[in-house]
Amino acid sequence: MEDTYKTITEPSEGIYTEKRSKFIAIALPVRTHEEIKAHLEVYQKKYYDARHVCYAYMLGHERKDFRANDNGEPSGTAGKPILGQINSNELTDILIIVVRYFGGIKLGTSGLIVAYKAAAAEAIASATIVEKTVDDEVTVLFEYPFMNDIMRIVKEEEPEIIQQSYDMDCSMTLRIRRSMMPCLMARLEKVETARIIDDKEE
Repeated sequence: MEDTYKTITEPSEGIYTEKRSKFIAIALPVRTHEEIKAHLEVYQKKYYDARHVCYAYMLGHERKDFRANDNGEPSGTAGKPILGQINSNELTDILIIVVRYFGGIKLGTSGLIVAYKAAAAEAIASATIVEKTVDDEVTVLFEYPFMNDIMRIVKEEEPEIIQQSYDMDCSMTLRIRRSMMPCLMARLEKVETARIIDDKEE
């Protein structure tokens, strides 16, 4: 069961020059489309004098949410090679922006593809890549007298406690690595009065 994914921990940069054209690549960790939009606005403003600000991103551990943008470069010469680097490094939750300053000499489509690929590769090479686990959350409701039973399971299975409330009816939201969730759920379900609310169903 695939429950890990690779991403980067902080922004990194790479620079590639070819025939006086300068390609500045910025790799950024992102989680949402809103973050991507905000980053793009920042870098488009910052490099307002650049000929092209191209990018590609990949979101989510399933790596199904992605996009490549050529920003005026010939179709498939910028965004695709950037996305190709994200793919070949098996990264996700990442945005790579490549800013191009034109040096007066045309590179041709194959030259552009090589340059955008190389710039993106430079940014990835200088990034810190980490493997993260895919975590799921579950909420368990139970009556107060059974608190000790629940706490024993939490202590042994070691999920992260996201939130908890103890009234007459208690509730606890737990987060744990996906592959360990079935075992945790099975144990929680055996506790008297316990009811599981699976957050994925919402």
